[in-house]
Amino acid sequence: MPGVSPMMRFLLVPVLGALAAASPAQEPEETTFRATVNVVVAPTVVLDRDGQFVHGLRPEQFQLLDNGKPQSIKVDVSFVPISLVVVVQANRAVEKVLPRVQKVGSVLQTLVAGEQGEVAVVAFDHRIEVKQEFTSDIDQISQALQKIRPGSSSSRLIDAFTHAVRMLGRRPDSRRRIILLISETRDNGSEGSKRDALQMAQFANVEVYSVNINRLVTTFTSTPQPPRPDPIPATARPLPAGVPPTPQTAAQASGNATNSANFIPLGIEIFKAIKDIFVSNPVEVFTRWTGGEEHAFITLGDLERALGRIGDRLHSQYIISYSPSNKEEGGYHEIKVEILNRPDLKARARHGYWIAARPDGM
Repeated sequence: MPGVSPMMRFLLVPVLGALAAASPAQEPEETTFRATVNVVVAPTVVLDRDGQFVHGLRPEQFQLLDNGKPQSIKVDVSFVPISLVVVVQANRAVEKVLPRVQKVGSVLQTLVAGEQGEVAVVAFDHRIEVKQEFTSDIDQISQALQKIRPGSSSSRLIDAFTHAVRMLGRRPDSRRRIILLISETRDNGSEGSKRDALQMAQFANVEVYSVNINRLVTTFTSTPQPPRPDPIPATARPLPAGVPPTPQTAAQASGNATNSANFIPLGIEIFKAIKDIFVSNPVEVFTRWTGGEEHAFITLGDLERALGRIGDRLHSQYIISYSPSNKEEGGYHEIKVEILNRPDLKARARHGYWIAARPDGM
């Protein structure tokens, strides 16, 4: 594949046990690549029995098994600079939540990006707007978040994610590439598919983390859309016997903001949840299949704690890379990382990847 760096030429499709054991409707669309596996990268965190991150391990303490076969690995225990794109939902539904998001600029810079890191900010509704190109300036990051304003009712989550992947694809290969989604877990209006977006993220070596906006909060706090004109005249509405068909009594019968609560949005959300209970949302697909993780928040404190946890994980990872010795084995390759002679420690890495064989003549 001319013009593509070695780090971009491997196929890496992480599969977590939860998704692998799920029903077929819950699995993301199959992504198929025809590529040569040169280097596999498996960012790994090590936890003790209390669930705390363990630092200071030596490279020789790690062992990686690929389909049960020990591999010759390189373990980078030094800090690798991070390029981070923060993708923020900015439609009408999150109007009351945005003020909390706009206060976390310093947290992004210090906990997630690090001193050598860089951050870009993207906002989306029916538009996809780059509020800030990559910078290490905390003031510019904070100002970019303050510029985000709620817009339309659309939410082009997948398209915004794809745009962020393209931005990261232009960063140097020596940097780690991270996307942080601060949004609901649903898409409304994207032209692209989550399968294509996931494919791009895997080729660009992108890890995806999310801090999900609670949908119940947005349902009750979002600004309602302006009502459409009623095509039925007030006097044409059926009324109880003996009631004169005046506009005022017709309005009382049909309901309005002054005399009835609007529970329709909540009812719709409940039915959607039942209907989609076996269907993966895009955020779940992106995080789990790139080795990231999901968090959720309601309050500003929740958001700051989630960002802190993500930052701790990013800066606690050991970057393990290797060229598989068993490339001829097509299909799914399971990855298992072990810490030698330390049964008290548990390593967590990507669960695996797929090798798609190149056809003859390519």
